[in-house]
Amino acid sequence: MLPFGMHSPVENDHLAADGRQGALLGAPLRQPDTFSLNCVGRSSLTCAAVLKAQSMETTSVTNGAGPVHGVKDDDLSPEDLSEMLAAGTKEVHEKAENTQFVKDFLRGRIRKELFKLGALALYYTYTAMEEEIERNKDHPHFAPLYFPAELHRHQALARDLEYFYGPEWQSQLSCSKATQRYVDRIHQVGREDPVLLVAHAYTRYMGDLSGGQVLKKVAQRALKLPPTGEGLEFYQFDAIHSAKAFKQLYRSRMNELELDVETKKRLVGEAVKAFQFNMEVFDELEEIGKTIQEDVLDAGMPVHGAMGGDISKCPYYTAKMGASVGTTYACQLFMAVLRHPTGQVLFATWFAALAGLAAWYLM
Repeated sequence: MLPFGMHSPVENDHLAADGRQGALLGAPLRQPDTFSLNCVGRSSLTCAAVLKAQSMETTSVTNGAGPVHGVKDDDLSPEDLSEMLAAGTKEVHEKAENTQFVKDFLRGRIRKELFKLGALALYYTYTAMEEEIERNKDHPHFAPLYFPAELHRHQALARDLEYFYGPEWQSQLSCSKATQRYVDRIHQVGREDPVLLVAHAYTRYMGDLSGGQVLKKVAQRALKLPPTGEGLEFYQFDAIHSAKAFKQLYRSRMNELELDVETKKRLVGEAVKAFQFNMEVFDELEEIGKTIQEDVLDAGMPVHGAMGGDISKCPYYTAKMGASVGTTYACQLFMAVLRHPTGQVLFATWFAALAGLAAWYLM
């Protein structure tokens, strides 16, 4: 979610992997529609996720262009910006989806502190983008794509951050370096070349709509968040009743923009930059993760249980762990095991065996 919430702009509603990556990376790539192809080289768990994602959207809408199967430069239609974006961002899309942060998220291995920091990065990104969208809402090249009630995310992200950090979060947190570079580029585009906002908006919003509900379920389960949606409002588009139909409308509006071929090529270049900015944010999160010792929340057993999610305590906590590896760490690990149902069963079995051994010895 969060973070960077960060792919290529023609969605594949038949691939769960691409769908989930969509909300993290941007609008996902369109692939062949055959389920057997989706499962080649994938685990049964991934294929089950494919079926699950297929069942989540029931309204079938197509734009008449058909699926993209290895589009070449000579095959691109100058009238179809969405196809140019899909082909032009394919390579960087694949790089983005292979970052460690994205792979861990899609596997459900979510570190809560990184999830929160990801949401913070998304907040600054969407705030900048939506400020520039408001500034340019009457621009002839953006006005047809102006859907604030349906799409804007910064207020939902603010509520998510308040849930995670408390009401004073804005005075306690700041924009990271990688996110700031992304934000600066969005503001530059909005001031100097507003047509390029199309690339940023399309890449982000279409990705959110493509995979948001699947990602929401992954995060909700792994982070044990309330079923009422607190902490995950970013993924909830209350004003959109059919994601497929809305994405079709958005693509159609975008393809109808009166743009020359050179401008469309510049839009493709800007979409590539958006992916690169997202990858920088992912890499930054991965580096931060190396300094944090905390629960890895993936429905598995927690290793360190007493962190409480306060990142400011993490460096001290790491140093303390290094200085007092013995009793303190052993106690923390033992208590973490006892809090887990599997650990409780193992402990009960071990205790029963010990009691039986003692009884035999005393006979």
